Amino acid sequence: MPKLNANILIIEDDEDVLYTAKLVLKQRFGEVHTETDPKRLPRLLEKTAFDVILLDMNFSHGQTSGNEGLFWLREILKLDPQAHVIMNTAYGDIQLAVEAMKIGAIDFLVKPWEREKLIATVENVFQLSRSKKEVQKLKSREKVITGDIDKAFPDMISRSDVMAPVFEAIEKVAKTDANVLILGENGTGKELVAREIYRQSLRAKEPFIKVDLGSLAESLFESELFGHKKGAFTDAKEDRQGRLEIASGGTLFLDEIGNLTTTQQSKLLTVLQARQVTPIGSNRPVDIDIRLISATNIQLDQVIESGEFRQDLLYRINTVEITLPPLRSRTGDVALLAEHYLNLYASKYNKRQLSLNKSALKKLDQYPWPGNIRELQHTMERAVIMADATELTADDFPLDKKPQPSMVNEVLQKDEMEKQLIQKAIKKWEGNLTKAADEMGMGRTTLYRKMKKYGF
Repeated sequence: MPKLNANILIIEDDEDVLYTAKLVLKQRFGEVHTETDPKRLPRLLEKTAFDVILLDMNFSHGQTSGNEGLFWLREILKLDPQAHVIMNTAYGDIQLAVEAMKIGAIDFLVKPWEREKLIATVENVFQLSRSKKEVQKLKSREKVITGDIDKAFPDMISRSDVMAPVFEAIEKVAKTDANVLILGENGTGKELVAREIYRQSLRAKEPFIKVDLGSLAESLFESELFGHKKGAFTDAKEDRQGRLEIASGGTLFLDEIGNLTTTQQSKLLTVLQARQVTPIGSNRPVDIDIRLISATNIQLDQVIESGEFRQDLLYRINTVEITLPPLRSRTGDVALLAEHYLNLYASKYNKRQLSLNKSALKKLDQYPWPGNIRELQHTMERAVIMADATELTADDFPLDKKPQPSMVNEVLQKDEMEKQLIQKAIKKWEGNLTKAADEMGMGRTTLYRKMKKYGF
């Protein structure tokens, strides 16, 4: 059996016991250090991170109370709060063992110990130590990953009056566990709102799990959300937790929830009502504790009338409803966001001297932005990449010259504009609907629905 890559420290005043323990443990563990004087502990712990420490209870001649061991146990934990200590004594005193455990010892050995008992105890504590370190590493990694993800979703930027109700709603709802439904056109920043609610919530230190229902194949819906057991179906090679279970304790963000079929809606509703999820291939439900945030660009009241969306599910997911206005309605925000993305991409592509002149700002402000903030972001990135001069002009933005829709005909013109954009994307990609959907910033299911709506 190969040795475990472990670093063990034995502190014992009896050199014969020390020698025997080292001899036994060297057979199973990579590094075994010994020390007879506990006063050297601070320097040892400063230089080396030990996986397991075996600490004797008595060091002075004639001492049997165990107080010395308890003292040094406290000192070890002051120096290394994550230390895994096994107390080692020749006097089997249960009360002493209980006291050591209360202070922070992991286990207790009574001398004379058997060889197998010594190895098994040290190995168990080592495995516990390693597991805790792995958990800590995963938490640290998750924190870094979450931080990197959050960089792509910065603080919300606006000075428009129409965004004031959105900010007020976020502030009011964030500290609660109320389910939130975010409505708005594609590219208006629904995920940004969801993450802002999460960041201000009481669950901010727990997971934020996103599921893009618009791009999730129907055959994978249950496995992805509810999880599965090994052997539940052909490709189920191992147990897998679903997103609902992974998000437990934190926040689950269901994007494009309007794309769910009625069958999927029924299954999701059952889970949300019971607050339990049963993985595929299992009969044992798992309790879940999630804060649900959903988003869609579909007018759910319309699809409820047509029977495409369950009203009882809508009641469940929209305790609070937040509607994001389109960018064309956000007076003053186009220039603000354009400057923000200019600075972002100028820094990214090492073109820090770039600026926008008045003609460029005027053109950007007059454009109706059917793709909203996402379209503006991509437009600014392209302009920065292609820029040759230090000043961006109107000519650097080859935008479709469509008039700003009037308030009276806004919905009709938006639909016509969307129809034309879809036709243009499908033609551009020669009928490849996946690529056309990607260009439009929508899921393939959403594109199918739009095509049906416009009679393609």
